Formats: sequence, C-alpha cells, structure tokens
Amino acid sequence: MDEFVLRTNNLVKDFGLRRVLNNVNINIRRGDIYGFIGPNGAGKTTAMKVVLGLLTPTSGEVELFGRTGDTASLKRVGSLIESPGLYKNCTALENMTRFAILTHSGRDEIMNLLRSVGLELYAGRKVNTFSLGMKQRLGIAIALMGAPELLILDEPVNALDPQGMVDIRNIIQNINRQFGVSFFISSHHIGELEKICNVYGIINNGILTEEIYTKEIMSRLDTCIFIRCEDPMAAAKAIKEKIPQSVIDLELGALTVSLSPERSAEVNRILMDAGIAVSELFVRRQSFEDFLLQRMGIMNPQGNVYNSGGVYHA
Repeated sequence: MDEFVLRTNNLVKDFGLRRVLNNVNINIRRGDIYGFIGPNGAGKTTAMKVVLGLLTPTSGEVELFGRTGDTASLKRVGSLIESPGLYKNCTALENMTRFAILTHSGRDEIMNLLRSVGLELYAGRKVNTFSLGMKQRLGIAIALMGAPELLILDEPVNALDPQGMVDIRNIIQNINRQFGVSFFISSHHIGELEKICNVYGIINNGILTEEIYTKEIMSRLDTCIFIRCEDPMAAAKAIKEKIPQSVIDLELGALTVSLSPERSAEVNRILMDAGIAVSELFVRRQSFEDFLLQRMGIMNPQGNVYNSGGVYHA
C-alpha cells in the first residue's frame, strides 16, 4: 500500500502571463487530514482543480496513489469544490440516486452515506428547503459515493454558522477515523482546521512555502512573560540590567519579556527588588492560529502576535 495518496511534482499552472502555481510540491500521506491554507488568490482552488484533472497543468506532474498520468486513480478520489451542485427541486435521496449512476452505488450505500452525514431522516425532503449546512453535508455524502480513499474539500465550512461548522468537523473526523479516508481541505477558518488537521501546507502567491505537522507547530509556539505594572519603562530597565539577553516589548501600561516561562519567578523577584508594583504577571503563549497567520505572511510577529508597541533597547 502506497504511503502517499497524493504528491505533486513541481506543479506549474499559468493563465496567460500570470503564474498561479509555481513549482508546487504537495505531499499527503495515507490517513492525513491536510489543511491547505493561504491568502485569497494564493492558488488553493487552482491546485485542487489541477489534482482533479479539471485543469491541465502547464508543467509538472500529479501523482495519485503512487501513479502518475493514471486517470483511473481519480476514481479513488472524491471532491467538493466550491459549492455542491445539487438538484434543488429534488429530495436528498433523489440527488444521491442521480449521482450514484456515476459510481454504481446502490440504495444501501446511499442510505449509509446519508446516515453518516446526519441526513437519513431528511432523505425525502427537497433540497431547496435545506439550510446551507445541510447542503454541505449532502455534498460531502455525494463526494463519498464509491468509497474514495482521498476526499478533496474546498472551503467546506465557508459561510456556515457555528453549529454547521461543528457538524462538518465531526463528519470529517468520523470518516477519517472509521474508514481511513485521507482529506485535502482548503479553508480560511484556521481555528476550525486546528481542531482536525494533523498537517498543513502553506501557499502564498502560488508558492508552497512550507509543509508542517501539528506536532512541530506546537513545539515552535513562542511564549513570553506578560507584565502589567505601574512603570513599564522602569520595569524594562530593571529586567534588562539583570538579564541582558532578554528582548522586551513595551505595550500600553504593560510589557512582554521574551524569556523561558521557567524564569517568570526570577523576573518577578527583580521587579519586587526594584520596588515596582506589579498588578499582573503571567506566561502568554502564541496561539496556534497566530503562528500559522505569521507563516502565511499575514501577521507581523512584532506588530501583532503580542500586540507589542516596539522593542525596548537599553
């Protein structure tokens, strides 16, 4: 069994003179839930369409399940790109039956899929009465027909309310755990991806800048010691005198010190010895989302991650 369900080799896609994908190398292992993130226009949807054969690459290769140039491998891939194309005047069951012709799926499989996305009780209800979240769930059920090993979802929670996001998240996790289906998901909702993905690909201006696993991200999250006190400037000077290597950012009525959390007691003693009254002192950890936004080039680590107002120089 192949370790990778999807790999791209120096994938390039040009639209006229505009290069939308620039030597993109995606690597998705069997069982991964791969979050594909980047700013608007970064090339996420284009990459997915090239993988699915909906667009022809300018150069480079797409490898599915260890094979390149094998259209039969696409039968092992399900997809939901942008919004699901549903027959709105038909019921959920009728929609599933129409699409089942393509995968030779029977009624038992259809009902099992509707059950897996929580729509079994709505099988006889017309789609034009469905909420947006229900339509997304039906779209995922259709994408799952034929028992695909890889499911490609483009913005599956876009415009959904919080409950709809939870529903889609639970469906993805359950399908991944129960059936071992791998996922390739693009989304702007990093907070939602954080709850389900084990690996991320970061794309910007058509360039895949990084692939990084959740475990590595957790080990690289920055921490700082946050202090609110009566005289932040005096506090910064006192800390800098005792710990010269510290990097200190001044905020309005507060400061942050880039030191190991284990040194927070030492910092507190320095301030007490200097006679500086401290109202708050705690360890602040960079959020998972902030880390990814920073890697995407959306957040300035000095300007936003800690909301700092500038680095203090002794």
